[in-house]
Amino acid sequence: MKAPVHVPEWKASPFVRLLLPFVAGIMLQWYLRFQLSFLTITFFSIAIAFFGIQFLPFHLKYYFRKYQGLLLNFLIVFAAMLLTLLQSARDKPGWYGNFISNNSNLILQIDEPPLEKPNSYKAEARVLFVRNGDTTIPVNGRLILYFAKTGYPSLSYGSRIWIDASIQAIKNTGNPGAFNYERYAAFQGLYHTSYLRPGDYKVLEGKQQNWFYSFIYQSRNAVLKTLKTYITGNKNVEGIAEALLIGYKEDLDKDLVQAYSNTGVVHIIAISGLHLGLIYAVLFWIFTKIPFVKRLKILNLVIILSFLWLFSFVTGASASVIRSAVMFTCILTGKTFFKQASTYNSLAASAFLMLSYNPYYLWDVGFQLSYLAVFGIVWLQQPIYHLFYIKFWPLRQIWSLMSVTLAAQVFAFPVCLYYFHQFPNTFLFTNLVAVPLSTLILFGEIAMLVFSWWPVLASLLGIIISWLIHVMNKVIETFNELPYSLLDQVYANVVTTWLLYIFILCCCSWLLYKKKKWLYVGFTAFAGFIAVQTLAYFTLLHQQKIIVYNASKYAAVDIIESNKYYFKGDSVLLLDALPRNFYLKPARVSLQVNPAGALKHLQVLAPQILKFKEKSIFFINDQLDSSFHANSIKADILIISKNTKVDIKKIILAYRPSIVVFDASNSMWKIEQWKTICESLNLRCHSVPEQGAFVQDL
Repeated sequence: MKAPVHVPEWKASPFVRLLLPFVAGIMLQWYLRFQLSFLTITFFSIAIAFFGIQFLPFHLKYYFRKYQGLLLNFLIVFAAMLLTLLQSARDKPGWYGNFISNNSNLILQIDEPPLEKPNSYKAEARVLFVRNGDTTIPVNGRLILYFAKTGYPSLSYGSRIWIDASIQAIKNTGNPGAFNYERYAAFQGLYHTSYLRPGDYKVLEGKQQNWFYSFIYQSRNAVLKTLKTYITGNKNVEGIAEALLIGYKEDLDKDLVQAYSNTGVVHIIAISGLHLGLIYAVLFWIFTKIPFVKRLKILNLVIILSFLWLFSFVTGASASVIRSAVMFTCILTGKTFFKQASTYNSLAASAFLMLSYNPYYLWDVGFQLSYLAVFGIVWLQQPIYHLFYIKFWPLRQIWSLMSVTLAAQVFAFPVCLYYFHQFPNTFLFTNLVAVPLSTLILFGEIAMLVFSWWPVLASLLGIIISWLIHVMNKVIETFNELPYSLLDQVYANVVTTWLLYIFILCCCSWLLYKKKKWLYVGFTAFAGFIAVQTLAYFTLLHQQKIIVYNASKYAAVDIIESNKYYFKGDSVLLLDALPRNFYLKPARVSLQVNPAGALKHLQVLAPQILKFKEKSIFFINDQLDSSFHANSIKADILIISKNTKVDIKKIILAYRPSIVVFDASNSMWKIEQWKTICESLNLRCHSVPEQGAFVQDL
């Protein structure tokens, strides 16, 4: 009997070889922005060369055959570049942004059920027509709408409205280290937003609804109604129940979400592969007990995938759950039809499909973390598990769960450091508690939905589920409050992240395959990581700058020297963690600074006058101190806040500033008036709400 032929993983995973040039093409197009004409001509030229080799005489075909692989890779690269260009909403013919002017009216269709926010209702809308005078132009594209609560007419999915209001381009805050919301929205095909008051829009007759999306929204509403009926307890319990089952996060408390994030279990409240994996495990166990279904593998596959996709659609068909469903579909299909199917190939196939549908998923944090975590589990879980043999069955199961968590975390944590600059030190223990509890809660909620027609049983299940969620929340909050439970404010950039991944890959390869060359490469990468971190540390130690933050409705300024900062602004930002963490923390983390009562070169000359070395910084707001008028120092930077009612022209002429900064606590109409004054005086000015945060080296 012949021994089975060993096929190298690289050859057994053709989709891995296809995925790499595909990803390269997506990145090239995003960063280099090639024109459609160039991409089209190049793509068809390569395609003709690739297929033309087949029609050459035999001796020429044999000679050029070695170039076919290279041509195929180039073909995939340019196909990905074309897809990336065509997926961009504003590059499509008929995008509404190419036709609007200051006097345009828009006819829109509400694309989702509006969500209630503290001060408004939010919804995405599809632009159907642009009206310029008597001309009506059919267009495409989407934007974000906010409706004032006063006079809101209770719109729903499919409603059509006519708006006569200006739309604003979505912009970043410009705060250092802040989340790039403008790019994130662009990847969703969203470039503009508009705030609508009752006189700005009119509801039109008729609705246009897609039956599939109607089914999704109706299913989600039905599930939410059932959960709200039977889940008892406070808002934290209800919010976790909704998030865990269907990924609905509008009722989640932000402090509780932060606690889940700090302890490394935030994946529990985001519908992901964990949820579908649990459902698959139960379905697989059930069907192995049914002889008829067990024998028919294709029927088994169809039934399991039907349940997984049904769950995906009923829970709202979010991007994360669809991604997980596609991943499981590829893995299960490969294992059903191919005896020695490579899991890596199935993973690469699912990623290839997802990126073919939307190339911009490549920059989605959830997409990156999902595939990195699953790759880690597939590659490392078994080797980690077999490090120790535990005879006692309960402890063996605990170690099995810990090995999965460790394997997933190994490849996910560098990306977490890059995006969130923190590492949960207690993730092993919190996952050990939270994963089993969330499993019981998930299946309890599914059972409650199934038996919702039986109020007595549904109520009993609701009480049990509520208690389990309460216990899980308490455990997470307790771990979050432990000292040193979180490694916070970790410096990370693109270079350090790639070096860390090279180090991890090489060390794992050395441990698995016992080849010293991997260890040498790994430690070289780690030395580079330490060098970059050290260089960054010494660079940050010599920083001296001022930041006027783009913090909506707040006055917020940091004076930074070395690794310390002095804050001047609204006291609410010192007391309320939510706006502080959103607006100020990313900059302080990226610049590695900590609070200081005083800085070495900073002098407080008056409550509203600071001097840093030779630079004078003046602050003007509604509480203008009398000492300000008596001071004769020239202002280098003049910062105006709170829609101050003082005569700006007199202040400017008296103190002759080099630049005037209007911060985000001012109204736009007021800033426009002040900008006109600055222009008349040929004085440089910076509008923080329009131009983003003001950052200047001192």
